Amino acid sequence: MNSAVLLVSHGTVDDLDDLQTFVTNVRRGHPPPPELIVELRRRYQAIGGRSPLNSINAELARKLELRLGQRVAWANRLFKPYTREVLTALARDGIRRVALVPLAQHSAAIYTADASRAAADVEIALTSAPDWGQNDELCAAFGARIVHALAGAPVDRTVVVMTAHSLPKSIVDAGDPYEREVRLAAAKIAGALELRLGRALRIVVAFQSQGFGAGPGSRPVEWLGPDLRETLDEARERNYTHALFAPVGFLADHVEILYDLDIEARAMCAERSLSYARAPSLNAEDDFVDILAGIARSLLGANTPSPS
Repeated sequence: MNSAVLLVSHGTVDDLDDLQTFVTNVRRGHPPPPELIVELRRRYQAIGGRSPLNSINAELARKLELRLGQRVAWANRLFKPYTREVLTALARDGIRRVALVPLAQHSAAIYTADASRAAADVEIALTSAPDWGQNDELCAAFGARIVHALAGAPVDRTVVVMTAHSLPKSIVDAGDPYEREVRLAAAKIAGALELRLGRALRIVVAFQSQGFGAGPGSRPVEWLGPDLRETLDEARERNYTHALFAPVGFLADHVEILYDLDIEARAMCAERSLSYARAPSLNAEDDFVDILAGIARSLLGANTPSPS
């Protein structure tokens, strides 16, 4: 069998000594200021010293391989194992066709562009999933987790905060579809939720994890919002007492969820006398494996075996 599936994630580090290199990659080759590394190290240490993202992706690939009866590999766009390294290894093993599933459902084009260059260099034919944040099964999976997290909460006093990672506003203004994709997916999840619950919910979209400001003398960066602070301020002004966070822009637990939400947003809620809850992530759960299997089969074609 000369075809494989490749899952590609944003990336993280397992060793905090690698933060310098990782963040330099994130900043497109510009080294970070020392204080940024100090702060990021503190955040990783606050969630136990490492992000679970790489372990989750490895488990996801293992389960998907069993489900498909097809070789499945995983890679990171911005750190080890790099996409280029994994594609090179696949080519060395005789793989000539790869179905790429970006684990960034609203930013597929960026992942496809990076992987396409590497695939061409090793003579691999690459097919890639386009943005898939509005996939029906994906939206249903997020909705099911929100319903579960709502159990026991006073729904009429709860605001559901659907979050996604922020971007510099200049990127969106230049035509990047990210914000539109996030909002369309959130609206689809919200509509399904209201049908399932038989009632309207107070649902807002917020953008989290805005980047650190530029250095002294640099032009400040305007980030896509609203951010979490202004969202929670509004919730308090409207006399809500509970905030349920649903990170629908993310697929797996990592520092932006385990720190930025479970620690930082929880503290923001406490400051505003709001209770905090969060819908669980998809991680490597079986229903998410099913979703990825469907996407991968559509890329590979009808010859891919169905699950027994």
